[in-house]
Amino acid sequence: MSDNRQSLSDLAALTNAPAPAAAPVTDSYGATEDAAGTPAYQAPAQPTMPLRQQEIDAQGRAYATGRRKDAVARVWLKPGSGKITINGRDQEVYFARPTLRLVINQPFGVAERDGQYDVVCTVKGGGLSGQAGAVKHGISQALTRYEPVLRAPVKAAGFLTRDPRAVERKKYGKAKARRSFQFSKR
Repeated sequence: MSDNRQSLSDLAALTNAPAPAAAPVTDSYGATEDAAGTPAYQAPAQPTMPLRQQEIDAQGRAYATGRRKDAVARVWLKPGSGKITINGRDQEVYFARPTLRLVINQPFGVAERDGQYDVVCTVKGGGLSGQAGAVKHGISQALTRYEPVLRAPVKAAGFLTRDPRAVERKKYGKAKARRSFQFSKR
C-alpha cells in the first residue's frame, strides 16, 4: 500500500493556484506570530455599534416619555436657551426644592449640554419626587433621540433605565405593607 500524503503546496500545484500563506500561530500570551516567528501585532477589532437615527418631529423636537413610581412625564426637547417648562410653569415655580431641580438637570450635566436645550413637559401622577424622576428619565430619553452620540455617557450614568422601585402593597392583617398593629398586653 502506497503512502499518498499531500501537503497544501501539492494541492496548490494541482489546482494551478498559489500556495496559501501559513496560518498565524498564537503564543501563550495571546500574541500572534507568523510562520517565521516574528510577532504580527494587530490592533484588536473594535465592534462598531451602528449609530442610532435621530428621531425628531416636524417642529424639530425630540419626544420621549419618562416614568418613575406613579408619575408619567411627556417630554419635548429642542435646541434653545435652557428654559425648562413643566405643566405650563417654570421649573423654579413647579419644583420649588433645589434638590428636585438638581435632579431634572442631571442629564444635561452628564452630557455637557447645560443651557443648550429648551424642555417642555407635562407630568401627571405621583408626588413631586416621583415627578422629578419621571422628568429626568424623559429628558434623558429625548436627549439621546435628538443626539444619538450622547447615548453612551447618559446610559453609563444610568439615566436611561426606568427605576423599577415602587410602593409595596398593603397586606391583610397589617396596618401597612409590613407594619403590624400596636400590640396591647391587656
